[in-house]
Order: sequence, then C-alpha cells, then structure tokens
Amino acid sequence: MPTQRGPGQPPAPGQAPAPSRATPPAAGPGQAEPNRPPAGEPRPGRPDAPGAGPNGAPLPPNQQPGVPGRPFVPGGAGTPSDDRSFDRRDPRDQDRRDPASRDVDRRDDRDLDRRNPDRRDPDRRGFDDRGDLPGGYRRDAPDSIPGGFRRGDIDVRSYDDVRRARREFNENGRLIIREPGRVIVRDDDRYFLRHDETERFRLLDRDARIERRGRDTVTIIDRPGGYQVFTVVDDDGRLLRRYRRGPDGREVVLIDNSYAGPPRSFEQDVVVLPPPDIRIPRDRYVVEADQADEGAIYEALTAPPVAPIERRYTLDQVRYSPTLRARMRSVDIDTITFDTGSWQVTPDQARRLATIAAAINQAIQRNPQEVFLIEGYTDAVGNDVDNLSLSDRRAQAVAEVLTRDFRVPPENLTTQGYGEQYLKVNTQGAARENRRVTVRRITPLLQQQAQQQR
Repeated sequence: MPTQRGPGQPPAPGQAPAPSRATPPAAGPGQAEPNRPPAGEPRPGRPDAPGAGPNGAPLPPNQQPGVPGRPFVPGGAGTPSDDRSFDRRDPRDQDRRDPASRDVDRRDDRDLDRRNPDRRDPDRRGFDDRGDLPGGYRRDAPDSIPGGFRRGDIDVRSYDDVRRARREFNENGRLIIREPGRVIVRDDDRYFLRHDETERFRLLDRDARIERRGRDTVTIIDRPGGYQVFTVVDDDGRLLRRYRRGPDGREVVLIDNSYAGPPRSFEQDVVVLPPPDIRIPRDRYVVEADQADEGAIYEALTAPPVAPIERRYTLDQVRYSPTLRARMRSVDIDTITFDTGSWQVTPDQARRLATIAAAINQAIQRNPQEVFLIEGYTDAVGNDVDNLSLSDRRAQAVAEVLTRDFRVPPENLTTQGYGEQYLKVNTQGAARENRRVTVRRITPLLQQQAQQQR
C-alpha cells in the first residue's frame, strides 16, 4: 500500500486518522475486502478452542473483551488480495434464480433428516412429533435454528409477508409475537424486540457454516486474509458472544453478552441512570449527517463518553437502556429515507452512506475492536408492533449496505430497532425527522471494565 493514502481511505495501523469527505471505493474484482471478523466463541471441534462458555468457565486472556489480537486491516485499507469478497448483489435474488445455489444446510440436510430422523440434532430428538412451538414453528423442523427462527426467514422480502407469518401467544401474562427473524415481547405496556443475530451474517455470506456445541449454536463466516467471525447464540437465540479469529489462531472477543450470568428478562436488562449532563453544543452531541462533514462525524464516532461509565455493561443492557446509550454521542443518518412499509435501501440512498462508512472505517482502522450500534426509528404513524419490526429491519438493512458497498467489517456492527419509542420530534403525525437511522459507538459501554484492567 503506498504511503500516500487516497481520500476517504482509513489510515494504516498506527497512523493518525485524517478525515476526508471522499467516498471509499467499492471492492472491485480480485480486490481485498475488509478483514472478516465478528462473533462469539471458538470454532467447534477445534482442539485449541478456549473452554469458555455460558456455564461460567473462565475466558483465557486473549479472549477477554478489550484484549487485542493480531492486527488486521479493515474498512477498505490495503490487504492481501483475496477472492472471497462479498457479492454486492442481493443473495436472496440469486437464490431465486438458482435454487441449487442455496445454502447446503437448507438443501441436503433437510432431505437427509426426513429420511433418517435419528440424524437430527440430538437436542431436537425426544420432542413430541407434533413439535409445535408457539407461533407455528416446529422445533424439529430441519430448517429450524435457535430462538424459533428459521434459515428461510432471510428470504422474506415484503412487509405483507411479515404480517402474514406473524403469530401471537401469551406466556406468563406477556404477549409474545413471533415473525420471521424477530420476536417481540410486550410487558407493562412496553415492547422489546430480539432479532436473529445470525441473519445479517448469513445474508452477507451464503457459505456461512452453522455448528452445534452443546446447547449453543455457532455461526461462522470466512473473511479475507484467513480471518473468521464467530457468532454464538443460546437455544433462545440470545447472543452470547461474537469474536474474530485470525489466521494465527488468536481470538479477539468483540461482544461478550454472557459475562453477567444466565439470561434475564428484558425488563431486568433495563438500566436506569440519571440523564447525563451534556456540556457540549447540541450539534456536536447529536450530529446531523446531512449538515456535517466527515471530520465532525468521525469526531462524534470516536469521542469518549459524555459522562463517566462506572462499570461494564452487556449488549442487551445497552440495547434496552436509553439513559445508558445517551452517554455516547451519536450521528443521525437523516440522509436515508425509506418507502412506506419497506426496509430496502435503494442504490441512490446507499450512496448517501459513503461519508458515514468512511468515518466508521477510519475508527475501526484505529481500533479494530470498536463496536457501533445502528439504531432504527420510525414516526408515530402506524401500530407499535409494525413500527418496531420495521425499524429493526431498516437498521439491519443499513448495516448490510455499510458492509457490502463500503466494506465496513460486519462484526464491528450491531443493530436494534426502537420503533416510535424515542421520537426526535414530539408529534403523533407523520414526521420525516422521526423516520431515521442513528449510529453511535458503544465500545466503552461494553469494554470499559476490560480496558481499565489493561
């Protein structure tokens, strides 16, 4: 890589980032793509895999959050050439054109499981043959994955499909709503959403492998340069860990959602803190992307918390606690708009993400352990469930574009939809300002404790 770096490209490791307004180039044929990295636990079957898991076994030092592993060059920086770059076409369209190209797990294993029930996952055997889960899912269905999700959920393209597949049931006084790739819970007049943590990765890499380790499920995607990203979820589909393994076997945990102990209810993950005392101008605390240059955006996405962080938090706590997230600055991506009832990002809209992507890539180049939360919001028009689901799908769609079109490493991103819960403009009518996507850096909230221990 030449010493002089072009506009919009992240600096080389150890070089101070120099914000630029230019758009990072999309990966061309034979060009390397940002190193592939996210997810949670060592690859199943590897004798050198650390023995840490949700049952409390200690994590080795190189797997603790905040401990750097082998340096890599993400975000469009120069890397050795690798043919395994993400196809920028929507893989769902490719599947429709060529059914034989679909994930081998969804093709061969399904037929084998029908012919030989004993071949099924041992954790699924022993259930009653009816095997029905609330919401119409079957626990013994060959395409079933943890959390009641299905591999085929990624092929849902319209919101009408989502509504038709939606199922409701009651559990201990709570309303549970299942739909493709999402579970929505209403408790005490508040809605919470959990999505399939592997869906975005399986969309980006249709060769993703899914392996079972005890009661955990690990999804593995390959990234250029010999890197792999692991996402570990439990039987309820809850994210336990996301980590990156380098070609030398070193592992870096980006998200450890299990360190706080067994899974808790949504309500128990809500952290209530006093509102932070904001002592910077409002336009630097919440940056409007359509009015800011890349320098201002980069500053907001790398700035320290605006208030002290007393301890380390789980990703679930960050997701469900607005006063906790408020301790980090944010960037409102109000340059992106969506058609009514749609989460598709059109090509002209995708180009407007170039400045955001360049800033994120520069931040990751500076610190490969950065984690950014992409948040989706809607206005108050429509019902709560539709708005919550739609906002979550829009946040995920933006994250997919950032990776496919601008080579932002997918493991450094996580997403969450909030519907109309946090209106930017207090109106019950249609408001463009409320239909937005926001990005904020949450690394200090997830890794604060680990960073202090270094």
